[in-house]
Amino acid sequence: MADYAKPVPNPEHPELTRPFWEAAKQHRLVIPWCGRCSEYFWYPRQVCPRCLQDGWEWAPVSGKGRLYSFTLVYQPQNPVFNEEIPYPFAMIQLDEGVRIVSNIVDCVIEDLRVDMPLEVTFEDVTDEWTLFKFHPAGARQPASKKRAGRQSARARN
Repeated sequence: MADYAKPVPNPEHPELTRPFWEAAKQHRLVIPWCGRCSEYFWYPRQVCPRCLQDGWEWAPVSGKGRLYSFTLVYQPQNPVFNEEIPYPFAMIQLDEGVRIVSNIVDCVIEDLRVDMPLEVTFEDVTDEWTLFKFHPAGARQPASKKRAGRQSARARN
């Protein structure tokens, strides 16, 4: 973990998102749940986007979903990701109904298909930060430092 040299999350509202990141450290995925509306939502914010009431809570979710959409990144904003290009940047529709943006790992780019089943996995990148990512359902592989793009690039060589 000590050799992780890439950027880590820098939450705009650290107090608001702390429970999310603490759950990730425990390899659990949680998202906001509004008891008043009986709805999950994403991204975390001060009030529920449906009923505009505060008092929502963090609720555990299955971590299962489907690939809703993706694009391949060829020019990352940060040059530390150049070694991984191309890599997929994806929107995942969780089984609970919300969409969340993440990376897909342990999958060759050519195998990515919209609506393919995915499962969450966690990568402990530092003592303070655990990142959530997704991999094809049933793969049961831990998050790898290699992303889909790198595996595909090697396969082409």
